[in-house]
Amino acid sequence: MDSRIKIYNRILAILIFTGLPVMFWALSEVPRQSVLRETISIITLLAFSIMLLQFYLARINRPMLKGQKMGKVLKWHKTLGYIFVVVLLIHPFLVILPRYYESGINPKDAFITMITTFNKGIVLGIIAWGLMFLIGLTSLIRKVLPLSYKTWRLIHGILSIAFIITASLHVLKLGRHIDTSLSVFIILLASGGVFLLIRTYILSNSKKA
Repeated sequence: MDSRIKIYNRILAILIFTGLPVMFWALSEVPRQSVLRETISIITLLAFSIMLLQFYLARINRPMLKGQKMGKVLKWHKTLGYIFVVVLLIHPFLVILPRYYESGINPKDAFITMITTFNKGIVLGIIAWGLMFLIGLTSLIRKVLPLSYKTWRLIHGILSIAFIITASLHVLKLGRHIDTSLSVFIILLASGGVFLLIRTYILSNSKKA
């Protein structure tokens, strides 16, 4: 029975966090662009979806991880986190990458224009990028930080909540393939992850009290 639960959980996670984003992209009515641009869109969409998955591949989600060995779950959490943090960190550069193969404004000018255009979507993206960089850095050097594991986990959780809120708003504001279905998908998964994390901290503090 436990083995079946493990398999079902894995299949469900793959379908939700990779299958659905690809389906939303495929069904989007947004006009198609070059193969390079569409490939970048899919990679970015999947990377963001996997970052949402991180909330569910953690101790805070024990009920839904029934039957899974927590050590392996946390190993996947770390591995996927490191991989897709890198993907999202280079996201601003991926956005202007097609400029190298297109006529018009050169890539350098396009990048400067992008990061100095202070509308809400861009500002949210810059904030999310900074938070994500901090999450990745503090995770990578956790063992040399002068912090207890519990303190680090609390900081990690706060940074994660701030990141997922700002990143979700950035995606909803500027995402090229955003429609009603994809918006609901992002809002539900982001809200669920934040709820799990806050609920865990509240329960932990109430038990201490």
